[in-house]
Amino acid sequence: MLDSIEPYATKVPEVTIVFWILKIAATTLGETGGDTITMTLNWGYLLGTALFLSLLVVFVALQITAKKFYPFLYWATIVTSTTAGTTMADFADRSLGIGYAGGSLLLLCCLMATLGAWYWSLGSISVATVSTPKVEIFYWVAITFSQTLGTALGDWTADDTGLGYDGGALLFAAALAVIAAAYFFTSVSRVFLFWAAFILTRPLGATVGDFLDKPVSDGGMALSRPIASAVIGAFIIVCILVLPQRAGRHPGQAEAPP
Repeated sequence: MLDSIEPYATKVPEVTIVFWILKIAATTLGETGGDTITMTLNWGYLLGTALFLSLLVVFVALQITAKKFYPFLYWATIVTSTTAGTTMADFADRSLGIGYAGGSLLLLCCLMATLGAWYWSLGSISVATVSTPKVEIFYWVAITFSQTLGTALGDWTADDTGLGYDGGALLFAAALAVIAAAYFFTSVSRVFLFWAAFILTRPLGATVGDFLDKPVSDGGMALSRPIASAVIGAFIIVCILVLPQRAGRHPGQAEAPP
């Protein structure tokens, strides 16, 4: 009996332009949605973090136990992770008083430690390998840390550097354009470029979300957080329904007929 290598589907989507459109929308929703709970509804950062971390655990468990890729389940988990990232970053930066720079550095260390442990354990941190519960746990922990890091980084860029929300958004959009150019015109590691883009889309979403809902005096547009969140959420749902997505492909061992 001969062995051959055949690709089989993972439970995460193929990384296409649709993926990045939804990722940016989800990160923006994470910012406005998190601020809706913690600020508009006045739950505070601790209760908001507890709420969204609990939801994240539930959705990750559902994602891990699922038998195949379900777009709504996957993106619901992403939205929950980015919303939890918003409240966790705000809790660390503001309630614990370590500041945006300190929070960003701490979260960067946590993310690098997670990716390092993932690589040491399995020999790769490519999303194409996300096909077993063990890899999925590494994947979702890394995603949650990257979402939280992105929030702190976005706040640091907008507030502490003086760029403001619109300037921060332009900065991160430019950085993503550089990554896209590297993808199309260089041979830089695709795994590195994916994680770099994944991390940087979060502060882009954070600064755009803050630009939408922060007061005009702070450089924002003072839009209603709940309404902005509802509109972005509706956009994500329409994208999932209209734009095609399929599971990513992972090269796995399969046995050919004798």
